[in-house]
Amino acid sequence: MASEIHMPGPMCLIENINEQLMINQEALKILSAITQPVVVVAIVGLYRTGKSYLMNKLAGKKHGFSVGSTVQSHTKGIWMWCMPHPEKSNLTLVLLDTEGLGDVEKVRKEDLVLINLLISEHSFTQVDKKNDTQVFALAMLLSSIFVYNTMNKIDQEAIDLLHKVTELTNLLRERSSSDLDEVADSADFVSSFPDLVWTLRDFFLELEIDEQVITADEYLENSLRPKQGTDQTVQNFNLPRLCIQKFFPMKKCFIFELPSHQKKLAQLETLRDDELDPEFVQQVAEFCSYIFSHSKIKALPGDIKVNGPRLESLMLTYVNAINSGDLPCMENAVLALAQIENSAAVQKAIAHYDQQMGQKVQLPTETLQELLDLHRATEREAIEVFMKSSFKDVDQKFQKDLVTQLEAKQEDFCKQNLQASWDRCSALLQGIFGPLEEEVNQGIYSKPGGYRLYIQKMERLKKNYYQEPRKGIQAEETLQKYLMSKESVSDAILQTDLILTAKEKELEEARMKAEAAQAEAQKLEEIRRQNQLMMEQRERLHQEQVRQMERDRANWLAEQQRAQERKIQEEAKRLEERLKAENRRLQKTLRRLFR
Repeated sequence: MASEIHMPGPMCLIENINEQLMINQEALKILSAITQPVVVVAIVGLYRTGKSYLMNKLAGKKHGFSVGSTVQSHTKGIWMWCMPHPEKSNLTLVLLDTEGLGDVEKVRKEDLVLINLLISEHSFTQVDKKNDTQVFALAMLLSSIFVYNTMNKIDQEAIDLLHKVTELTNLLRERSSSDLDEVADSADFVSSFPDLVWTLRDFFLELEIDEQVITADEYLENSLRPKQGTDQTVQNFNLPRLCIQKFFPMKKCFIFELPSHQKKLAQLETLRDDELDPEFVQQVAEFCSYIFSHSKIKALPGDIKVNGPRLESLMLTYVNAINSGDLPCMENAVLALAQIENSAAVQKAIAHYDQQMGQKVQLPTETLQELLDLHRATEREAIEVFMKSSFKDVDQKFQKDLVTQLEAKQEDFCKQNLQASWDRCSALLQGIFGPLEEEVNQGIYSKPGGYRLYIQKMERLKKNYYQEPRKGIQAEETLQKYLMSKESVSDAILQTDLILTAKEKELEEARMKAEAAQAEAQKLEEIRRQNQLMMEQRERLHQEQVRQMERDRANWLAEQQRAQERKIQEEAKRLEERLKAENRRLQKTLRRLFR
């Protein structure tokens, strides 16, 4: 439900049943939904004096609160009508119409006696069966503007009744104020009392004093003015007036003419404004205007503004006190409200802490200091949330409780951080070293030199582990515990390595001897083979030389033969040349001879 309430009509808030005040739970639900500050206007007075008519006018409706036309009171208990304030935003107007008080004679002769007994005995058990005074007092306790509706004029009976109920609702006192000094002692609590608006219906007097015209407010002040003197009669006259003036520093008086002809009053609710006395209509309009423009937010001592839930808490406390026969004490009411609201403020602060830590903290944190810094910052925010919502935290009881809970939260976060770090590191170790463990199970490192390979692999994996982020404060401890758990594996690999290495050394030595012998044999064989090859080479070289010599001799002989042939040819050619030359010479000689 939104904080701005729109009730279509009034609802019974407190019902007066068999001398017990019963609270309507549906009405409480409406109050609890009002988050805005409330202006509570309550009206009290004798039955059949037109209280409900005025409240309907404040509501801006012709119909709403029951307006009866018989001598029987129509409004039983207290009725409530909540609505947005017509002139001031962010405020909710709460109208409280009360059951009419008994007839004047009964109030004067019975109620006043019983109220005096009540105040002296600190109990409501002797109140008249109709519980008129309880309703009167409760309306005053709950309101921020208290409309006291009386008939015709301000008389002593009306003053005495208001005074006695005022004493009754002097909630921070547990005994009657019987002298002027004690009345003055209550000045510190005046701020929690409502403003007083005294309405005089069917006023018939002339507003004059010593033939001087006065206002309605001056008439009220004059009626409450104490007399000079010190005798008991004067003191009895002055005491209620001083008390009313003290507890109602803000007072306003309105007078109302007779609305219409007496015969039409039974249908007052249905009459149009033009059917009413114009003076009455104007007076009602001025009354409503004043209430709206001078709206006073309901407040507790310390200027603590009251909203719907706070008003609900106050009402529950007061009604429970009245029904149990105790005096409704404002201090107890405020303490009860403080208990409720401060407990709620603690829960709100804790919820804020949980929400913020849930959003800001990523477990595990790298360091404990990182977590503590986040806690302290969020703790300050939570305390600020508490301070904004709390009030009357006597001896900082609730704040200390909040701090205690936050310390427990911190301790729990530290434990969670340790566990988260442990879980994170354990998962990392399993992921990083798991393949190594599998290799060990497969016997990869069960060989000579396996231990060295195992240690090298372990160092590489440890380096990988250290490089992983957000391991938290258990990083080193978890690693060391893991390494310690694997020491037996490491020792086993080392022992296996040593045994296998020793056997391998023996085998290596035997192998080396065999290889040496084999090498020697191979060397001798190689020498033999080389010698054989050399001999074969020499033989091949010799044979080649022989063949070469033969080839050379054959070549020489052939060359000699060719040289001889060339020489013969050359000789034949020279001979042929000489013959040709001789022939030419002879030819030439013959030619000369034949010439």
